[in-house]
Amino acid sequence: MSAVGLVLLWLMGQAARERSTVEALDAFDDDERIELIDGEIVREDATSFAHGDAQAALIIEIGSRFRRTGGDGRPGWWIAPEVTVVYEPTQVFVHDIAGWRKARVPSRPEGRRVTVRPDWVCEILSANKRNDLVSKRRVLHEHEVPHYWIVDPDALVLTVYRWHAEGYLLVNSVSPGEVARLEPFESVELDVSLLLGDLEAGEAVSPKET
Repeated sequence: MSAVGLVLLWLMGQAARERSTVEALDAFDDDERIELIDGEIVREDATSFAHGDAQAALIIEIGSRFRRTGGDGRPGWWIAPEVTVVYEPTQVFVHDIAGWRKARVPSRPEGRRVTVRPDWVCEILSANKRNDLVSKRRVLHEHEVPHYWIVDPDALVLTVYRWHAEGYLLVNSVSPGEVARLEPFESVELDVSLLLGDLEAGEAVSPKET
C-alpha cells in the first residue's frame, strides 16, 4: 500500500475512534480524581503539600471574604474545592477551586457533577500542568468562564486572566509580599502571601524527604 493510502487509513481510524463521554466516569470510585479532557480519561496525580497548602489558603482567604457578600453591593459567591463541572459530554473537569456568583446562580449548585458553568476557576499547577495551561484553558474560554486563575506553587506566582472574545487576557501576575486587587474579587485588597499559604517572597521550602 502506498504512503498516501496508509495515511488515509490512519485518518479514518482516528475519525472512527470513539471518545469517552461523561457516562464513562460512573465506572470509577467516587474518591478517584478522574477527568475527561477531549474525550480522554485522565487520572490526576497525587498532589504535593505545596499544592494542598495553596488550595486550602485560597479557600480560607477568598471564601471567608466573599461567601456572604460580593463586596460590591451584589450577593456573594458559592465557592468550593474539587468540584466536577460538565462543560460538554467529552469535557468534564475537576477544578481545584471554582466559584459561582449568587447573583447569577441563586441556589447552591447540587449533585456529583455540576452543569452550570462557573464564574471563576482557579487551578493549581501540578504534574499535569499542560492540561491547566492549554486544554482546560481552551475549553473554559469556549464556554466563556469570565475569570481564570493559575497558581504555580513552585514558582510562587498567581496569574489572573479575564475572558475576552479573542482569548484570555493576562490581567495580573503577583507573588508573596504583594497586596493587590485581583479580579473578580477586586473590591478588597488581598495579601498574596496569605493566598499562597502564608509564604513570604523568597521563603525557603523544606527539602523533600528521601
